[in-house]
Amino acid sequence: MGQLQLWLAILVGLSGIVAQEDLYRKVFVFRNDPSDAYVVLRANLEQPLQNFTVCLRSYTDLTRPHSLFSYATKAQDNEILLFKPKPSEYRLYVGGKFVTFRVPEGRGDWEHVCASWESSTGIAEFWLNGKPWPRKGLQRGHTVGAEAAILLGQEQDAFGGGFDVYNSFSGELADVYLWDMGLSPDKMRAAYQSLRLPPAILAWKSLSYEVKGDVVVKPRLREALGL
Repeated sequence: MGQLQLWLAILVGLSGIVAQEDLYRKVFVFRNDPSDAYVVLRANLEQPLQNFTVCLRSYTDLTRPHSLFSYATKAQDNEILLFKPKPSEYRLYVGGKFVTFRVPEGRGDWEHVCASWESSTGIAEFWLNGKPWPRKGLQRGHTVGAEAAILLGQEQDAFGGGFDVYNSFSGELADVYLWDMGLSPDKMRAAYQSLRLPPAILAWKSLSYEVKGDVVVKPRLREALGL
């Protein structure tokens, strides 16, 4: 490891340090259960969102409810929320309302999810491990506010705070992206396969973030083991 990389690894391991980094083949490890730790994501949102797609990869043995991606505004704490209340269910919130997607229980492996929404039709899409689930209707005509606190690891019940540690995430998160558009089916599958993707508001390969609490950046075990 070069000296610059070593210093960056040390800085990222310290709570409250802002970093911008290519996190390809790396993960955020949320070590404690329950946890008060989280990661703040920095994005330059120039205008409200009429459409969005959020994707991420998670690895956990939690069976209790937990938040994966929380986007709150001062007017609405669940402006965008990707939440897993139990192993067989995901919820997508937009503007405080949600739809449920029922899924097979995980088998102790990584799960890749993408959720997209468009205001004009209210159509919400959900993809699990590169496969689409039946589309549902949610908050037609809503506009997602631009002034947002975006967090991994906690559900916000107030702008930037109001956490319940029993909704916290414990485990590993990776490949987090947010776009201001709906992705095509080909791009949804490309996200699952870690292929080339369109420019994003939040991109794992150029992520600006701040660690708060006990979260560590580590290599993904599969790549580290050469599997």
